[in-house]
Amino acid sequence: MDYVSALVPPIVMAMFFIGVVVTIVKSQGGANKAKEDAVVDAVIARVEAGQPNQK
Repeated sequence: MDYVSALVPPIVMAMFFIGVVVTIVKSQGGANKAKEDAVVDAVIARVEAGQPNQK
C-alpha cells in the first residue's frame, strides 16, 4: 500500500494542473476578448503618445 500513498500526490497535482490549463484555454477569446483587446490597445496608444519618435 506504500506505492498507493506515494502515487496519490503526483496524480492529484497532475489533475489540478490539467484543470488549470483547461480553464486558461477556455477563458481565451469569447465575449471578453474584444474588451481585453480594447484595454490593451488603449494602454499601448497612451504609452506611444507619451514617447517621442525614435528615428
